[in-house]
Amino acid sequence: MAGAARVADPRGALPGAVRLAARAGDEAYFAAACLRAGLIAPQPPRRLVEIVVALGRYGLLGGALASAAIQHPDQLAVIDERGTLTYAELNRRVDAIAAGWRERGLVAGDGVAIVARNHRGFLEAFYAAAKSGARVILLNTAFAGRQIREVAEREGADLLVCDDEYAPLLGDFEPRLGRWRAWVDDAGSGPGSGPGSGPGFDTLDALASTWAGAPPPPKPGRACKVVILTSGTTGAPKGARREVPLSLAPLGGVFSRVPLHARQVTHLAAPIFHAFGFTNTILGTALGSTLVLERRFDPVSVLDSLERHRARALIAVPVMLQRLIALDDEAFRGRDLSALRAVFLSGSQLTAELARQATARLGPVLYNLYGSTEIAFATLATPADLAAAPGCAGRPVRGTVVKILDDRGHALPQGRSGRIFVGSGIQFEGYTGGGGKEQIAGLMSSGDVGHFDSAGRLFIDGRDDEMIVSGGENVFPAEVEELLATHPGVLEAAAIGVEDQDFGQRLRVFVVRRPGAPELTEDELRAFVRDNLARYKVPREVVFVDELPRTSTGKVLKRELRLVPVP
Repeated sequence: MAGAARVADPRGALPGAVRLAARAGDEAYFAAACLRAGLIAPQPPRRLVEIVVALGRYGLLGGALASAAIQHPDQLAVIDERGTLTYAELNRRVDAIAAGWRERGLVAGDGVAIVARNHRGFLEAFYAAAKSGARVILLNTAFAGRQIREVAEREGADLLVCDDEYAPLLGDFEPRLGRWRAWVDDAGSGPGSGPGSGPGFDTLDALASTWAGAPPPPKPGRACKVVILTSGTTGAPKGARREVPLSLAPLGGVFSRVPLHARQVTHLAAPIFHAFGFTNTILGTALGSTLVLERRFDPVSVLDSLERHRARALIAVPVMLQRLIALDDEAFRGRDLSALRAVFLSGSQLTAELARQATARLGPVLYNLYGSTEIAFATLATPADLAAAPGCAGRPVRGTVVKILDDRGHALPQGRSGRIFVGSGIQFEGYTGGGGKEQIAGLMSSGDVGHFDSAGRLFIDGRDDEMIVSGGENVFPAEVEELLATHPGVLEAAAIGVEDQDFGQRLRVFVVRRPGAPELTEDELRAFVRDNLARYKVPREVVFVDELPRTSTGKVLKRELRLVPVP
């Protein structure tokens, strides 16, 4: 029974007074967490008034930058390949860009689509749109040209911001308010679709220069909304509408578990267009932290950055951590990473083996968030959780209800596997094309199957649409993938179910050999699974590939694996 409405309060069955008291207690808890993180700090009366005015004018999204510029004007906001910007400089550039767009005709509610990598231009475009009350559409940088055009049109983009590398993919696609270049490969070239004519007039830099000194934008007629696309691992990406909730839960929920602090240096490797990277961008801005951004992920460059900038946090997806840990001992020898306090992960499943290897290499600094574009966050694993149970997804964050339900919607006890349903009041509003996720008693389906252990830690057993029935037995591919990841000759593996004439379905496994293990054979891996799991979980086929197709956040595109020819 899908629906587009926001999920109901999971405490809805409680009496009103009890529900109100519980909500007040949660907000007090979140406020205390924000206070410890340095988000809320004593301010002189005049400055406090300025902050309140900025937040009242632009809301929590646009106001996050304005507030940081008021509190920490000289703090570095961004370090990227172009250099540095302080919060005051970034805020002035954002105000100038917003002024230029208003002159062009941008009004509150218009759609601003952004397809850009991690660099200052993304932040400038987003915050200018947010201060203008626009509906911001975050496009996947891995999209083909046709996808960019189709999704931008489908989501109602009136203005498009893109890096130069995407211009050849756009063809003659031209939103009514023009295309604007965020990252310029050659400042002296390119058509001008912005105000004026000639090369360079269609860049954010040109807007920031032309409208330098512009006053802050007036209060928009409506609050900024953000459309974040689903990963599209099982189909076409969908737009997920999201408003900023009137709650400290998105901030305090993270700060209560993860040691992120005001004015720290954070290397943000996760793509900003993704829900996890975007959330941490807003968190970092609100804290007045310095965000280190690189357009493309390179593990050696990340190590250099962590050491050079004395970064306290690394924001990444598990496949990035895997590439980092895969570097040889020489790459880590002599490195001073003593400032690192948190490697904050999400976007795809953190395997037990990767958690063990990363902890051995980096120390007890891993924090793993389980959630999705639709449900926001559900559980969070701390280093203590991962030490006790490396394969877990952690415990529910305060204010969040997570239940394991059977096919009839009944709650299952600890240890029993079933469908995961989440309620927190901060889920998405619904898909832009209509519809939403299934809901039961105020809880929203995550699309995954899992179970709780006796300590209340959640384990993800697989996607609820990936389970196969082989010879009458239920098999989750994730269990086989997790086991194969522990084999010394396997770098990574993915399993899918395919049709089988005798058993109904069978497992087919795709394996990437670890460098230096070319002699690894199909029979060896089948025997390895047979020695550790039930016989019906042994894959009938093992296909060796050079790499697994993945989304930008590291999720394996299993629909593409079905197209790989089998020898």
